[in-house]
Amino acid sequence: MTSADAGILAAIVGLILLAGFFALAETGLTRISRVKAITMEEQGERGAAKLARLVEHPERFLNPVLLLVLSCHVVASILVGMLFERYGAVGVIIATFVEVSVIFVLAEAAPKTWAVQHTERAALLAAPIVSAIANFPPVRLLARGLIGLSNMLLPGKGLKQGPFVSEEELLATVDVATEGEVIEHEERVLIHSIIEFGDTVVREVMVPRPDMVSVGGGDRVQDVIEVAMAAGYSRMPVYDQGIDDIAGVVFAKDLMRADREGKTDEEVRNLVREAHFVPETKRVSELLREMQQHKFHMAIVVDEYGGTSGLVTLEDLIEELVGEIVDEFDVEEPLIEPLANGDFRVNARMPIDEVNELLHAELPSGDWDTVGGLIFNLLGHVPTEGETVDADGHRLVAEKVQGRRIGRVRIAKLAPAAPAPAPE
Repeated sequence: MTSADAGILAAIVGLILLAGFFALAETGLTRISRVKAITMEEQGERGAAKLARLVEHPERFLNPVLLLVLSCHVVASILVGMLFERYGAVGVIIATFVEVSVIFVLAEAAPKTWAVQHTERAALLAAPIVSAIANFPPVRLLARGLIGLSNMLLPGKGLKQGPFVSEEELLATVDVATEGEVIEHEERVLIHSIIEFGDTVVREVMVPRPDMVSVGGGDRVQDVIEVAMAAGYSRMPVYDQGIDDIAGVVFAKDLMRADREGKTDEEVRNLVREAHFVPETKRVSELLREMQQHKFHMAIVVDEYGGTSGLVTLEDLIEELVGEIVDEFDVEEPLIEPLANGDFRVNARMPIDEVNELLHAELPSGDWDTVGGLIFNLLGHVPTEGETVDADGHRLVAEKVQGRRIGRVRIAKLAPAAPAPAPE
């Protein structure tokens, strides 16, 4: 082997090692998440600050790294061909074997596999060097040109906006973390509730109009105190002409004060405070911020025609995040009750999405929010007790009907239909 051959061989080894490093950097930096990089920076990991800046804008380092990997592979392949060209056909075979096996194993498979297994270490190791290369003026200008070219070739906005994470992907990540015991089940439920909280509207959480406890403005303070004590509420709506004409809200503490002052025969309309009105379609996240900002705990929900649809309280909003809050003196029927025969008895007010999640079903959703609304929609009339309707392989039975309102529903899973006999 001549000195020139030794130089070429040394250059090939150097290019393979360099390509292996850039392959490791590519895998490590693209697999590390921005959240993880920021967490490592807060923990004081060496090189984490540069890593966080890199993953914030992956388009700034990805094109230079890919370009350097490709350049190393091409130059190494050319040098291998030059080294073995003197051996003719045998040299071509040897060169092909070296390029396909050795370069693939040492410059691609091995470093990328190690980076997958040790993503954090690979990212921290590569971040300082890749950051220096990405900030080198010639490379930076070349990267910008490559980004512009990729934006021209890619549909839409290309790499300008960077990667996105959808709600479904985030929820799936939380589920995987729960399975791996990285987070607790209760934390998973809370994260799901927080994400779904932003999409929930007031209509889905309000106390419906038939369940409202309200009093007339002309009622005496003494009578209203009895209603408040029987219902156990600290605030109640007060109406004038009817439930669609809400005049305000009366507080139990104002009733107690009037009672102590001997004003038990006074009309309650003299004690009302201002009522807050919100539309059915208002997002609960916005309403929660308004309640915090303006310091009120109850809002009257109105429909598009200005009529009263129900009311919503601060407790209703908080329950959407942390689950049902039951006082020690509350006596409430369970929303869902498993039966011995495998059926389920649910409250007709239970939301469809919660039923689907608990029963692993796909009951249809639409303009209705509850199981009772689904039965009304499928039947087209007010059901009688015991009337049934089928949906998505389940039989819904209206077990309890009070007037025009469904109270309880029994859900039974239907047996799969037997296949039709083949014709003889």
